[in-house]
Amino acid sequence: MLRELAREPGRGLLGHVLLTASPRTYYVVQYWESKEKLYAYATSPDTFHHRAWAILNRREREGGARRHVGLWHETYVMPEGSYESIYADMPPFGLAAAHGQLPLEKRGRRARDRFAHRSSPREAGEAAETGETRDTRVREGAGEGLPRR
Repeated sequence: MLRELAREPGRGLLGHVLLTASPRTYYVVQYWESKEKLYAYATSPDTFHHRAWAILNRREREGGARRHVGLWHETYVMPEGSYESIYADMPPFGLAAAHGQLPLEKRGRRARDRFAHRSSPREAGEAAETGETRDTRVREGAGEGLPRR
């Protein structure tokens, strides 16, 4: 599925992180452009995701998947201003790798200021004129995480 999405960036996957907790526990954290693109991919009959779920559901009905495959799935929609990620002395990871980084000072030195930060109406207007998305602006304008002291 991840290979398929890497070949087709228009589907909306911005990035992902693979994590291992134990020999039986693997996590895939994904960052999507929008919930609409996530839903479209998940329900599209021409995707690997759709075929894999069909096989798993059939095996589950036949009793062949029990105790072999466990799934944990959570989805969160995170509007601008309702999350924060700070990276210090490390390469872009997770959300920063998917969306890009902004210098800490650009959004404020205090958490209260950073959570209140929104893309300016001027930035939004410029993006509408060029067809650019906020995500594109953030990625292309990537800066450093925390300032050096």
